[in-house]
Amino acid sequence: MSAAKNKRPYVVRLSPTHGRGAFATRTIRKGARIVEYRGTRSTYDEACERPDSDPSDPFHTLLFELSDGTVIDAGRKGNAARFINHSCSPNCEPLEHAKYRVFIHAKRTIRPGEELCYDYQLVFHGRLSKRARKAMQCRCGSPRCRGSMLEPEGAKSMR
Repeated sequence: MSAAKNKRPYVVRLSPTHGRGAFATRTIRKGARIVEYRGTRSTYDEACERPDSDPSDPFHTLLFELSDGTVIDAGRKGNAARFINHSCSPNCEPLEHAKYRVFIHAKRTIRPGEELCYDYQLVFHGRLSKRARKAMQCRCGSPRCRGSMLEPEGAKSMR
């Protein structure tokens, strides 16, 4: 197999959207599995007891909630998947596979240089203060931006 086939389809670098981001290094076809979301697995309560992944921004989260209620904390033993930023018009989607593993897949063909992104649909536990709501503001710049990384209103009832 050639070296190009073994090379990751993305690279992590500074993002105009937020901090660092993951960017396609080659064309990624619709449906392709890009990367597994990895990290320490625990209950949500256990993850909340740990120090914040970014003490200067306590609302910055690297937790991915699974269907069985556990979470993957990419802030601990995580990989590059934690750098995939949010967008209200994403080109990727996270899919939970067997044994509660999460893989990021391409929703459409992604061109080299495009930033990889998926809709975080964050669920906020507790009272949503003005400070928390501001911290969850979306900066994706999409024409369809809903202004928040939080789960859209009514999304739970649609599941």
